[in-house]
Amino acid sequence: MDTIAPLWLWVFFVCAVLAALFIDFVVLNKQGAHEVTVKEAINWSIVWVLLSFAFNGLFWFAVYQDHGTELANTKSMEFLTGYLIEKSLAVDNIFVFLMIFTYFAVPPAYQKRVLMIGIIGAIVLRTVMILVGAWLIAKFHWVLYVFGAFLILTGIKMWWAADKEPDLESNPALKLLRKVMPVGKNFDGEKFFTIENGKKIATPLFLVICLVGLTDVIFAVDSIPAIFAITMDPFIVLTSNIFAILGLRAMYFLLAAVAAKFHLLSYGLAVVLVFIGTKMMLIDIYKIPVVVSLGVVVAILAITMVWSVKTAPKIKDKAAS
Repeated sequence: MDTIAPLWLWVFFVCAVLAALFIDFVVLNKQGAHEVTVKEAINWSIVWVLLSFAFNGLFWFAVYQDHGTELANTKSMEFLTGYLIEKSLAVDNIFVFLMIFTYFAVPPAYQKRVLMIGIIGAIVLRTVMILVGAWLIAKFHWVLYVFGAFLILTGIKMWWAADKEPDLESNPALKLLRKVMPVGKNFDGEKFFTIENGKKIATPLFLVICLVGLTDVIFAVDSIPAIFAITMDPFIVLTSNIFAILGLRAMYFLLAAVAAKFHLLSYGLAVVLVFIGTKMMLIDIYKIPVVVSLGVVVAILAITMVWSVKTAPKIKDKAAS
């Protein structure tokens, strides 16, 4: 697949991601295993979003220089739409992380390291899957229809499971991990392995990182087809995905504090996936404009979040009674 991005912008993107990871993982980790406050999470979430918008502005300028205003507007809109979709799916990913951390009672101070490894894993996985997906679509156009059908089925499944309480205890991966290795009952700081009765065993934190990695794989499979429905440009597909992931750790600690307020978000994401899947299935018949796609996605998510906030107190009161 061809890309409209010049070589210097690819180099800038790689350098920007490496710098962002260095700041997030190296500089911030010098603070030690302390609990991230809501204020910290808000501030860093704003930083990551502004960084993504700034990069989109630079992308617009690069395309404008070579191809003019109209194409620059279209491509930057594709980036923004893809970024919004991937960011929304990342929110659902975060709720799964929250469920895992809650189930294993992971202390907040230890969650940072797990999230760090999870983010690196997500970046690597999505990069590989994007390259593979781009190659498949270039060689076999019919793969688009497979992706579209997959997204529609995923959306229907997400809607059906939205109000059901997940049962982590029955998770096959968790059962398998417990069978193949001895696992201690207690944490040993941020260590994944410890010594107990003279034997090396895994800590609960190791099980957590394994489940987080599995979650990365599952959500990468869902999110990659979704972005290809917006654009076929591998540069936009890759950059919108990576920038959506970069602020995942800060966003986790922010959403962990307000998770109950967005209890209906899964329904909104289900509708978004069905819409994107339908858009992909119709791509050879009618190509829905990017502006329309962006408007539909924003409207669905906005309605879902407002509805969640308005109904959350009622659900809470009902549960209390």
